[in-house]
Amino acid sequence: MGVVGDAWTWLTTGANWHGEAGIWHRLAEHLWFSGTSLALACLIALPTALWLGHVGRGGALAVNVSNIGRAVPTLAVLVLLTMTPLGRQGGIPTVIALVLFAVPPLLTNAYLGMREVDRSVVEAARGMGMSGGQLFRTVELPLALPLVMTGLRLAAVQVIATATLAAMAGEGGLGRIITAGFHTYDTAQVFAGALLVGALALLVEGVLAAAGRVLAGRGRKRTET
Repeated sequence: MGVVGDAWTWLTTGANWHGEAGIWHRLAEHLWFSGTSLALACLIALPTALWLGHVGRGGALAVNVSNIGRAVPTLAVLVLLTMTPLGRQGGIPTVIALVLFAVPPLLTNAYLGMREVDRSVVEAARGMGMSGGQLFRTVELPLALPLVMTGLRLAAVQVIATATLAAMAGEGGLGRIITAGFHTYDTAQVFAGALLVGALALLVEGVLAAAGRVLAGRGRKRTET
């Protein structure tokens, strides 16, 4: 049947979906790691980037500093964190490593989105007597949303794919399906685990892309009115 057929057989076997080592349980763990990390990264990166983009100062430095983090391997960060006292705190090392990995695309795209807003539109809004807060809410943020959502999509896909490394630290997630397959020399299980991670990443990207189009459309209408 080949590895694809064997993987399909593994995925359609009911016993592989239930229990603590089953797909549903590993999927829930994966979503918890990914969702928690992405939410924390958004809380850190987006307010900072949007404010820096609004005031127009210090953003380039912040973006360059955050991009340095991309050069640091996530697995190396995860291993180092597990060797500290944090390693005894459940999934905290994994969440920290994923947050550090997710911040750069969020920060970069949100900042660029704010800075690429048409300056003539901004000046026209100022000329109408808008305050800084009104300018941010009704002009800059709606027009910056497409790039903000692009950053969110990139970060989400990267986090979902990288969260498989949690298995290397003995944590849960879909990566445990892959590592279990390696340990038992079950190529079908390894391939099935990779398919699950890829499908989840594509699904989340599709949902965020659709949400981005809706929000961007509403943002344009808001600025036009």
